[in-house]
Amino acid sequence: MELQRFEQEVMSAQETRQWAATAFPALMRKVYVWMALALVITGFTAYGVANSPAILQMIVSSKVLFFGIIIGELALVWGVSAAIGRLSLTTATLLFVLYSVLNGVTMSFIFLAYTAESITSVFLITAGTFAAMALFGYFTKADLSSMGRILFMALIGLIVATIVNIFMKSSGLAMILNYVGVLIFVGLTAWDTQKIKQMLLEAPDAGETAQKVALMGALTLYLDFINLFIHLLRILGNSRN
Repeated sequence: MELQRFEQEVMSAQETRQWAATAFPALMRKVYVWMALALVITGFTAYGVANSPAILQMIVSSKVLFFGIIIGELALVWGVSAAIGRLSLTTATLLFVLYSVLNGVTMSFIFLAYTAESITSVFLITAGTFAAMALFGYFTKADLSSMGRILFMALIGLIVATIVNIFMKSSGLAMILNYVGVLIFVGLTAWDTQKIKQMLLEAPDAGETAQKVALMGALTLYLDFINLFIHLLRILGNSRN
């Protein structure tokens, strides 16, 4: 019995090493490939809409359309997150693509507010910062779960303060919130990376369930990147006016 148990433990350890050496890296690559494709879709959509006066005029002239797009974005994120277990991988991927397009539409206005040079430079700064924190989250041996809980609560506070400032219209508070936002999403990038890594390592195989975990990981990191970029752009971007 002891010999049989020992053989089972050895086989289990071998399977774990094989999983970590083959399937797991492939799933992690998919996380970043899906995230990168979503960023490309958002970028091209934003640039295309910004250079289409007809589409811009249609969005600006219709509050129903504008807020409909924003509500649609929120509904997609919440819907995909809540129903990922019931959705097929194909459906979840298409919804992720649709969200990337809608987000590109709303982000098109940054091309009207900021110079192209500052958008490019801030994007590169964001990419470098994101990569550094993602690498930290992936390779660190420290458990970042406690930091993640604090950051999540801070994010809720940031959202509430941002909504309040819509009515207060304080430029000073807005700038403070941007700096706070940068710190929050820098930390969330590291925490989310570690969390995604742990979830994929615990996946029994590289089947559809694990693929959907990777897709949700891509969506999470995409949101971290976009929010980090927006806050940095508000701090470092050069206005067209």
